[in-house]
Amino acid sequence: MLSTIQKATRQVSALSAIRSFHKSALDVMERPAPEETVTSSFGRFIQGVQPRHLSAVVLHRSKRMVLDSIGVGLLGSTTEVFELALQHCQHMYAPDDISFVYGRSGTKLSPTLAALVNGVAVHSMDFDDTWHPATHPSGAVLPPLLAICDMLPQNSKPSGFDLLMAFNIGIEVQGRLMRFSNEAHNIPKRFHPPSVVGTLGSAAACARLLSLNQTQCSHALAIAASLAGAPMANAATQSKPLHIGNASRLGLEAALLASRGMEASPLVLDGVPGVAGFSAFYEDYTPKPMVSPDDAEHTFLLETQDIAFKRFPAHLGMHWVSDAAAHVHKALLALSGGIISPSSVQEILLRVPHSKYINRPFPESEHQARHSFQFNACTTLLDGQVTVQSFHPKALMRPELHALLSRVRVEHPQDNPANFDCMYGEVQVTLVDGIVLQGHCDTFYGHWRNPLSKESLHKKFCNNASVVLPPERVNGIIEAVEKLEFLSDCKPLLDQLQ
Repeated sequence: MLSTIQKATRQVSALSAIRSFHKSALDVMERPAPEETVTSSFGRFIQGVQPRHLSAVVLHRSKRMVLDSIGVGLLGSTTEVFELALQHCQHMYAPDDISFVYGRSGTKLSPTLAALVNGVAVHSMDFDDTWHPATHPSGAVLPPLLAICDMLPQNSKPSGFDLLMAFNIGIEVQGRLMRFSNEAHNIPKRFHPPSVVGTLGSAAACARLLSLNQTQCSHALAIAASLAGAPMANAATQSKPLHIGNASRLGLEAALLASRGMEASPLVLDGVPGVAGFSAFYEDYTPKPMVSPDDAEHTFLLETQDIAFKRFPAHLGMHWVSDAAAHVHKALLALSGGIISPSSVQEILLRVPHSKYINRPFPESEHQARHSFQFNACTTLLDGQVTVQSFHPKALMRPELHALLSRVRVEHPQDNPANFDCMYGEVQVTLVDGIVLQGHCDTFYGHWRNPLSKESLHKKFCNNASVVLPPERVNGIIEAVEKLEFLSDCKPLLDQLQ
């Protein structure tokens, strides 16, 4: 084990290395500034955001995101896929006791590996927040930022406001990039968006927290673009959490490489004909320069659109169909006298958007079940809700659940697009005696149009975090996050997490 003095020396060395990165990079990059491109405008924005640019609304919403992301990460540290990722990092790489790991007191890894495994934890149960256009914004950004905070020496920790600025920059970059494409607005078909925009969001956030200059910030984004992407074929498998873990890790890698002086395409975000930059991911990509945060035209996207927080750990689309099924469940209870029998059900009709990877009639694993309209509708019809326990092996194999699954039929109405902003879920149950019961949901509780209350969000966090932490530390995290912008450094938050 390293002594406290040795650890402190290593941390100081890490900070000195970063500062030397900055100096060497500046020596290389002191040259006349070129005409601004879309890519350079993003670099200018990352470097230019100041505390005055974050409104009370943006601070409030982003702190809710931070709290929720920590909670799902702590719960995710109990999963098999997290354990596999952690064991891989511990066995394949030399020990480097710098940055904490969710749910493993005393366990530390290098900052990039901590970002990887903590990112995996956040998405291990598909319980993390979701935005529109469709992506999981927090899981790719918060883990690398916390890893950097933990890496820096005690006398050089970023302030709480520094952390929030970097976090919001990472969220804003993801949102702006996705709004340059109409294709990005729909539930994805080819690749998982967090593995693309999340990687660039992580790079942007890390570049800011590491105090990179404008040119380095632009290069960090361009380097991250070469590290981005994951196919949808791995959805509903243990590999899907790696999409968030890798976005978290590789964005940090990109920022560190840029800080050393590595250069990349100055046009990667520009959509220039003949330059296969970000348009390689979205064919209809039509970018615009990022407006300066001082410009009156600029408003943070989080100001105008809230975030969706999930009440149970499954793909966001499942929440529409579960809320619709909950209405039918209540009616079934009233008709049956409190006991729901599959034998009384003749047919279950689901009217949902067309999306192959979340249409799974008979899921065989928890990961498939988290991506199954059928499973989540039938579980809610039986139990009235979907919970963390709904995805345990015994719950998945219940005979009464499979009896209901065998009665499901799916329709894809033309007025129900695969779009989180305007889709709906409808559940219609026909009983053997001819009675028809129907539930409809166009905005579930937790959607950005119907956000979780403070009480509901805190309850979710406490339920998740208390699985691995004692009550005093759970409450300590809530207190630290609520006053984050007033902390002179991040140590009060870090102390509760390790």
